[in-house]
Amino acid sequence: MLTIKDLKKSFSQTGAPLINNLNLTVKTGESVSIQGASGCGKSTLLSLIAGFETPDGGDISVNGLSIAGNSKLDNTFKAKDIDNFRKQHLGIVFQSFNLFDCFNAWDNIAFTARLKGNVDNDYQLALMEQLGILPLAQKPLSQLSGGEQQRCAIARALVHRPSLILADEPTGNLDETTSETVSDLLFKTCKEANTSLVVVTHSQDVAVKADAALRLHKGVLERVNCESTEQTLSSPIAAS
Repeated sequence: MLTIKDLKKSFSQTGAPLINNLNLTVKTGESVSIQGASGCGKSTLLSLIAGFETPDGGDISVNGLSIAGNSKLDNTFKAKDIDNFRKQHLGIVFQSFNLFDCFNAWDNIAFTARLKGNVDNDYQLALMEQLGILPLAQKPLSQLSGGEQQRCAIARALVHRPSLILADEPTGNLDETTSETVSDLLFKTCKEANTSLVVVTHSQDVAVKADAALRLHKGVLERVNCESTEQTLSSPIAAS
C-alpha cells in the first residue's frame, strides 16, 4: 500500500542529512506509529509522503503510484498531479485541526469529500455516529471543545474513503483523557475502514496502539519492541 525505499532528505541550509536511506512498508489496513526527538524529521517524513516536499533521493509509492523518486513504474507521478493524488488517496489529520471557523461541524467534515466529488451523506452520518459527534453536526466550530474538533478532523480525513491516513501529533493539543479517547477512535475507525495509518506522536500511550511502533533516529526508522529496545533495519520495515 505504502512503500518507501532508500528515502533521502537533507536540511536545505546546511546540507546535513535529515532522512538518510529510510525504508518503510505499510500494508492495506495496517497502522504504524513514529516517534522521535523534536527536529528529527518526523513531520518532514509525513510531508514527503503527502507530496508537500520533494525528496533528495529514493522512492515513495502509494497504491502503486510513484509519487516521488526514481521508480521505473509507467505511472510515475508528475508534479502537476499531486493535488489530485491527495484528494484521491490521502486523508490528513493535522495537529492544529485545520478546520474552518465559518463552517459548522457537518460542513467541515464534508469538505474533502466535496472536493473529491464523492459526497456520501449516509457514510458521513455513520462515521460521525461512530466518532460520537453526530449530535454536533449543526454546531458552529466555536462551540466545540478541542476533543470534539479533533474528532471532526479525523472524520474529515476519513469521509472520502482514502487509502492512507497521515496523522501528525493528532492528540498533541488534547488533555490525557481526551487524548486516550480520540486515539482509540482513530485507530479503531481506520481499522474498520481498512485504511492504512501512519501517525507521528510524542505519546508512548498513542504509539503502542499501532501494529508497529517505530522510532526515527539519525535519519532511519528503528523498530521499538515491548521491552523498549530498538533495532535498526536496512531493509524496508513492514508494519506486520
